[in-house]
Amino acid sequence: MASAVPAVEEAEDYSFLPIIHDVIKCMDKDSPDIHQELNKLKTKMQEAREQIAAMPGIDMSPALQESRLRMLREQVRTKNQLLQKYKSLCMFDIPKPS
Repeated sequence: MASAVPAVEEAEDYSFLPIIHDVIKCMDKDSPDIHQELNKLKTKMQEAREQIAAMPGIDMSPALQESRLRMLREQVRTKNQLLQKYKSLCMFDIPKPS
């Protein structure tokens, strides 16, 4: 079953601390940039909410997720056993170059 949800970019940073730090610095300095920093924080929070809503399985209960996870692990285990079985049949011996 193919998923229409795009893969999460590993390089993206979802840390809110740097933005919160910038907001606090602006508050301490009474800077006019506080609204800009608050908008950055608001945008980052909205992006995180959208990412969470788009995650596969988010609509499933924890018990259903656990059940699905057990089923998928069993499938992986079975496939690995079959792979090892086929490897041991020596049908895939590659002749060594002389």
